Amino acid sequence: MASDLSNILKDELTNTLEQLLSKGSTIDNIQELNQENYEATQCIKVDVKFDFSAGTSNWSFFIPTISATKFEYFMLGGMGDLKEHIDDEIADAVNEITSNICGSFSTSVNAQNFDDIGSIKFEVLNSSIVESSSMKDQENIYEFSLSMDSEKLPVIIGFDKLILPFISAITGKDDEQDLPLASEDSNSNEQNSSSNQANKTSSSDSLGISSLLSENSAHNLQLLFNIKLKLSVRLGTKNFLLKDILRWDIGEIIELDQMVNEPLEILVNGVKIGEGEAVIVEGKFGLKVKSIGNEALRLNQLGLK
Repeated sequence: MASDLSNILKDELTNTLEQLLSKGSTIDNIQELNQENYEATQCIKVDVKFDFSAGTSNWSFFIPTISATKFEYFMLGGMGDLKEHIDDEIADAVNEITSNICGSFSTSVNAQNFDDIGSIKFEVLNSSIVESSSMKDQENIYEFSLSMDSEKLPVIIGFDKLILPFISAITGKDDEQDLPLASEDSNSNEQNSSSNQANKTSSSDSLGISSLLSENSAHNLQLLFNIKLKLSVRLGTKNFLLKDILRWDIGEIIELDQMVNEPLEILVNGVKIGEGEAVIVEGKFGLKVKSIGNEALRLNQLGLK
């Protein structure tokens, strides 16, 4: 079974929007798009390709007017008037947001070292303002219903067939029969065939150990307890222009978006599992956990359930 990137995609979508727009963001629901909900309106379409070990996957992000105008408004700090229609400035803002989402997603996936993913890279191919009717030509298109600033702001993503098994929690499709093999020999013998079958059944999860949990038993879980995981704490983030970064020198003070009284993100192997606050423990930095999911949730976040 292919490694499932669904949770990483959902987390990086909401986290990136929170960081860029300074608004809390949650995904209320994900479902196949009902085209009738988006008639007679415009969208910003951003086409992105992802290269990884299985091949090249092409995605299309569709940001409807209701979301695009709000995104730019929040990005500007809520200054000025909220626009009613999409213009080039809104399109540029949405293009930047989408690029950041894809960048964060790729970074988080690469941090997991999935055997069947390898190193994933992305490239934004183009961005344009289109009529919503263009979404009718897109297969495997899903609506991510986000709540932001007490409003419902949809983000719509169309996927190609190649990526579907890798986001099975979103699409419900986990059949790998159509996935291209990394290498294929038409003269392969019975031994090679057996090897290929073994590779399919041993695809790694975020820790590379999904085969140990195939029966989801307590005994198998205990086998993992002594595996070392990397804990890190994210103090804050902020986007800068390249020209500003090149001007930095020793002694430069870099201001982050994170407020001093806001919780810090607790990451395990690059996956957020909770929030906490910094403390001092015998002259060293420590972390006091303020919020964290239960054991079942943490196993799910780490791809172990």
